[in-house]
Amino acid sequence: MQSAQSDDLVLVTGGSGFIAVHCILQLLQAGHRVRTTVRSPDRQAVVRAMLSEGGVEAGDRLSFAFTELTSDAGWADAARGCAFVMHGASPTPSGPQTREEDWIAPARDGVLRVLRAARDAGVRRVVLTSAFGAVGYGQKPRANPFNETDWTDLNGDVPAYQKSKTLSERAAWDFIAKEGQGLELSVVNPVAVMGPILGPDFSHSIRLAERMLLGMPGCPDIRACFVDVRDVADLHLRAMTDPAAKGERFLATSGPALSLLEVSKVLRANLGEEARKAPMRQTPNWVIRMGALFGDPNMKMLAPQLGISMSATSEKAQRLLGWSPRSPQEAIIATGQSLLRLDPRLAGR
Repeated sequence: MQSAQSDDLVLVTGGSGFIAVHCILQLLQAGHRVRTTVRSPDRQAVVRAMLSEGGVEAGDRLSFAFTELTSDAGWADAARGCAFVMHGASPTPSGPQTREEDWIAPARDGVLRVLRAARDAGVRRVVLTSAFGAVGYGQKPRANPFNETDWTDLNGDVPAYQKSKTLSERAAWDFIAKEGQGLELSVVNPVAVMGPILGPDFSHSIRLAERMLLGMPGCPDIRACFVDVRDVADLHLRAMTDPAAKGERFLATSGPALSLLEVSKVLRANLGEEARKAPMRQTPNWVIRMGALFGDPNMKMLAPQLGISMSATSEKAQRLLGWSPRSPQEAIIATGQSLLRLDPRLAGR
């Protein structure tokens, strides 16, 4: 692959998303031009406001394309003239009527739409934002941390979101092998993503921290790895430009797994009085399982993870790409600080 030039045009899908906007921020800071996809024109102001919060006035170095993951319309124009693509847009269906396929089909079909458009436009490399959900679910408890050779076992008890990430990533690798015609692919698989919010769009993990600060009654018995969104964006840029990243997947994780109660304790210890409502006890497992039995969607997602350590290693990204992430504690503290400043439910309490 030809080396990246500082003014290369990069397409970032789903530009108002939590990870995507941090990727845009770092791309602009590195001198790249960025085109990003949003669902409607009114999202342009939201993206620019978040970038401004991050310290960058994008001006004409940022442009927009209007696309949907569920339609072919607009993708060819979005990819035209781009040297690289970062694809992280993913569906988030909601409501009691939501079916598993409502998660899976848009994620899988959306990845394939982006890859076809990138190939046909002569893009050099696509960096796909997958997830730990494609690596470590449906597995029996284990002592060794998960790494990039592991895949989620769809024969196990796997929630719909994690199934969608697994199937969409597998579809991407299959496409590159069979139809890529020289298009390169690298994949980043983040664990639970924390770090500073820039606006109203949060990750699932940020919502968890928000609920802790608002006073959720207890923490489920879940142990997960965490990573700062700024480091996830940095890994995307490294995966985009480094020749060693071609055809590779990289776990984005920092430090050992933490229990959710440990996360709450980090918030309380570092945010003082403003974190006084963060929980200090663990929710009994039977409460979660009972909620899952009676159809609570959040409880159904949590139940299979109870008591299991979701430990993972980023040794590969550090060794091949020189990636050096912040500690999970730094990421958690930055999350809380930004929520207290920008979240309307928490700011000014």
